[in-house]
Amino acid sequence: MEFDLAAWARYSFHMNAVEFTTDLSGAAVLPIPREIAAQLPKSGKARIIVLTNEDTDEAQWRAGAYEQFLRDDSAEDAVYESLR
Repeated sequence: MEFDLAAWARYSFHMNAVEFTTDLSGAAVLPIPREIAAQLPKSGKARIIVLTNEDTDEAQWRAGAYEQFLRDDSAEDAVYESLR
């Protein structure tokens, strides 16, 4: 199979990430700090990803589940080690 450089050029792109935090106020618009806006291109498309803090209860549950997962097996379950 031959590699088509012209087709590759049409689909190739690179991304520049700009990260900042902002306060959510319930409005439909997210404020972008001036110094961040100055780094953005004046035209084109942008992909926006919004990450928010996890629910505290869920974060605690995940941390507890991960801690449990990392624990050694109990003495009763040690019999399964010989089956590897």
